[in-house]
Amino acid sequence: MPLIPVVPENHSHVLAEFDCLDPLLSALRLDSGRLKCTCLAVSRKWLALGTSAGGLHLIQRDGWKQRLILTHKEGSITHVACCPHDEDFIAAATSQGLVVVWELQLERRGRPERVSVSWEHRGQAITALCWDTGTFRVFVGDSGGKVSCLRAGSSKLGKGSAFVIFPIQTVTTVDSKVVQLGYQDGRLLVSSLSRCYLCDTDRSKFWRVGNKERDGEYGACFFPQNKGLLVGQPPLLFCARPGSRIWEASFNGEVLSTHQFKQLLACPPLPLITYRNEPHYNVEQKSSQSVAFPKLLYLGDQNLLTWTDSAIYIFTPHNGQVLLWTEVKDLFDIAVYRNELFCLHGSGHLSHLSLLSAERCVERLLRRELWLLAAALCCMFQHTITTSKARKSIPIDRLEHLRSQLSSTTHLDLIGQLDEVIAKLEPLDSASSSRRSSISSHESFNVLDCGIYRVISRRGSQSDDDTSSIITQSLSEEERLKEFGFVQEEDQVDHAVFNSVFFFFSVSSFVKKTTEKINTLQMNSELWQRPEFRESGQPEMPATTAPFSEEKQNCSMVFIRYKYSPLNTSSQTQDPLLLLDPVCLEEVLLEWLPVLERILGPAELKEKKDNQSDSTEKEPELSNGSAAEPVRVVSPKPVPADLLADLTQLATLYTELSCFRNQPNEKASGCTTFLRRYFFLLDQERIRRMCLLCYQEQPQVQSSFTEATLELTQSTKMVEIIERGDLLRSLRSLRELQPWSAPLLLPHLHRLYEKHGEAAVRSFSQFHPTITPADVMTMAQQSHFLAYLDNLVQSQVEDHRLSFLQSLLEPESLRQDWLELALTHDAPQHCDTLTPDGQPRWHSHCFSWGYGRLLSLLIRLPADLSSKQKMAETCHSHGYWMGYLYLCHELQCRIEAFSTICQLGDVTLLEEPDGVEPKSWDEWKLLIKLSQQYSSVVESEQVTEVNGSSWSNGSADCGGKVSPESLTLMLARTVGPDRALAVLEECGVQLDFSPHSKLVFDLLRVTEKRQRWVAMIQTMLERCDRFLWSQHA
Repeated sequence: MPLIPVVPENHSHVLAEFDCLDPLLSALRLDSGRLKCTCLAVSRKWLALGTSAGGLHLIQRDGWKQRLILTHKEGSITHVACCPHDEDFIAAATSQGLVVVWELQLERRGRPERVSVSWEHRGQAITALCWDTGTFRVFVGDSGGKVSCLRAGSSKLGKGSAFVIFPIQTVTTVDSKVVQLGYQDGRLLVSSLSRCYLCDTDRSKFWRVGNKERDGEYGACFFPQNKGLLVGQPPLLFCARPGSRIWEASFNGEVLSTHQFKQLLACPPLPLITYRNEPHYNVEQKSSQSVAFPKLLYLGDQNLLTWTDSAIYIFTPHNGQVLLWTEVKDLFDIAVYRNELFCLHGSGHLSHLSLLSAERCVERLLRRELWLLAAALCCMFQHTITTSKARKSIPIDRLEHLRSQLSSTTHLDLIGQLDEVIAKLEPLDSASSSRRSSISSHESFNVLDCGIYRVISRRGSQSDDDTSSIITQSLSEEERLKEFGFVQEEDQVDHAVFNSVFFFFSVSSFVKKTTEKINTLQMNSELWQRPEFRESGQPEMPATTAPFSEEKQNCSMVFIRYKYSPLNTSSQTQDPLLLLDPVCLEEVLLEWLPVLERILGPAELKEKKDNQSDSTEKEPELSNGSAAEPVRVVSPKPVPADLLADLTQLATLYTELSCFRNQPNEKASGCTTFLRRYFFLLDQERIRRMCLLCYQEQPQVQSSFTEATLELTQSTKMVEIIERGDLLRSLRSLRELQPWSAPLLLPHLHRLYEKHGEAAVRSFSQFHPTITPADVMTMAQQSHFLAYLDNLVQSQVEDHRLSFLQSLLEPESLRQDWLELALTHDAPQHCDTLTPDGQPRWHSHCFSWGYGRLLSLLIRLPADLSSKQKMAETCHSHGYWMGYLYLCHELQCRIEAFSTICQLGDVTLLEEPDGVEPKSWDEWKLLIKLSQQYSSVVESEQVTEVNGSSWSNGSADCGGKVSPESLTLMLARTVGPDRALAVLEECGVQLDFSPHSKLVFDLLRVTEKRQRWVAMIQTMLERCDRFLWSQHA
């Protein structure tokens, strides 16, 4: 790895990317070719993303969870802006010139509403949106130079304000396209292609900023002065000029100075710190830049941000310097909140950047264990890292730990540079310096590839006695045991890849608190480094097959942690050396097992072992044990507490690692036998999780565990209460058994279920999360389990039910299993929802489904494309048409959805918000043709007693049915009667409209005519208003 160049001392900040937003775009389906993100805005709470399909996604920044989707049929979203003083309001502009102000109504848990709509810019491309900083006003600029203002009506403004429709006002019309808008303290800043204008919207006054014109897209913004001695001063104005220049102007529009950045930008760009690649800083890249700044934004702490399509520039106007500039490819737009940048690229890709000082960036990289990036940044910004101020963020010991994480084989140069940085940090008389020199004078150490420190004492020093120990020699044996703690695994045991698995080697000590070191019972650290061990994985181990003494015994254990973690990008090509081989571990445990069987095994097993020769006894044959042998829940002999704890760890580990798996086709039998023989030694919680995760297909293992827990709790007082038969009292007594544990609760729940059946299962939801759905599934029938799952989900707050249900899906395949289960229990008959050829029956979607609430949540869970398609096929095959239509809408299978709606014969399925409404002329024509095709089939079908009612389709009008006439009426309400009749004629459909339909057409024509008159009067008033405003300018 080449030496990393050092940046000049005037650079102290970087742009860093820590989060990847690609999964978010993938979940929103914005990474496809036909649907992409077109604009963005950000606030404290929201990340708003506009799409090419007219959708506005509101993403909650806390956890990056999608909260709302606001749809627009008036074209793609081109601009979006969040209200700075009330995050319940958001404005969006579409490609057709529509501007909509939404009130989200999250506090009142209502539906989002359009509180203001403006067609003032119809036919023009909207180029800028800006909120008033104190009221609910939005300023809009377009490509023709018009600037308008619309006010949102809301109940927050007072009683009756929500019912007031405020007129749209034209603020002014400038000479060319509006490039950027800004608002601060009652004044509106308008930047056009030729100059900047300042408008006092309250007094209707206008100023020009400066006298010189320009030609091109140049931005402008307000710059608040709210720091230090400048608090209370009016904001400044900054306006971009050609040639990398920026005007600084007063709040009245008077130019105070011109900042020249052309020569200051003749410096190499600072690298973008990202997990995607290594930072590269080219010190030779120096040339002046003449840049046109298309937009200016106020960023973070008194900084000014601008960008082009290939770079980001950040200036500090108070001293006229360049804070940094960084090359970023394919930039389209940027939204900022404090020191965070959200970048939209031309391809629709999103990136989340943060402006940080170098030391803060190193601190965050260390927290994420990005060692190479952190080390490279330390070497690059030595002048910042070595200051005493940086010690608050990066103490010396953290830098030393960083150095220990680098590989001495591949990053030798980087380690050398980092050593130079660390040397500059330490004062000569510091405590850390004396400590390091003490270690250097007496001991040396190296770091194994597994992450363990190996301390080697030099000959003649005080620690020369035990050079083979892994742990520091000043610790006694008891202290050494305290150094390591056993951590129970919370995840599934994976026998292929051991992620964070603790291995245990058991060795015996026949004398408690011996004064000699038990070196023969520990593995020699030098043995781990021998090549033959690495190749064969079979080190020589001292035998531990000597029988235990019946006196007090002590089991001394060495806990060695092996954690196989993915390496970072630069070192992924290297294969880490494994400290221990799982095969070797199994052999050691198998050598330990005969000792356990001789001392604590069943009496008949010990007699059998005594009759066998030791030479032929290589491994126990657990699979030969009978599955019906009694469960032993109590130790046959008294065992000291400390020894029992060690034996519990070993026996549980033996079971989890399935050391009996080498016996063909007898894995489940061997586990069952070992569990029944030594249940009194096992960790019940870990064995419970093992049964759920590893032995789902072997019910005999789970039944043995259940039998053991029932036997263990048979003599408790709770059993007497349950046998009395009072369900409510039994549940109340169980709730009083705090703190809960699953092994304690499960046997009592088994007894309750056997006595009360489904009524008991429905009440088990109150014991979540101690008792999981997987536990209930093992004991209850499928129909009873559905009742439990439905109660469990409905017990949550409505807004959290979907995320809660998703958290229960472990693994993801449970989604499909639960869906099929809910579709087959308490459901309508197939003959009522499906025709003989598998098509929908008329109005069969009106049947009620027993688990309809659970079904509606299951189909709305996030899933990949193939899973969604499989769910849609399942819903279709069972006749669950509401779920099928929703999934068709999600999968964009609109033709299948329209065909199903026509066969169901319910026009309300085409209406928003849950309906599938046509979005183009072609879809309307297709729908009319399909309705004509299926109308004869629907009319001939005799459908009665649907969902307990009688449905009649013999009405004189089409009321509610899907027919060409009803569809024409729907289209007429949207585009007008004449255009709707023209579409009907293009489809080649001849209809004799009913009197009701003819009357509706006449009323629509009258309404359309009145709207044209109102629009003409409104246009005349707007022209007069615009003329009067222009006279003020």
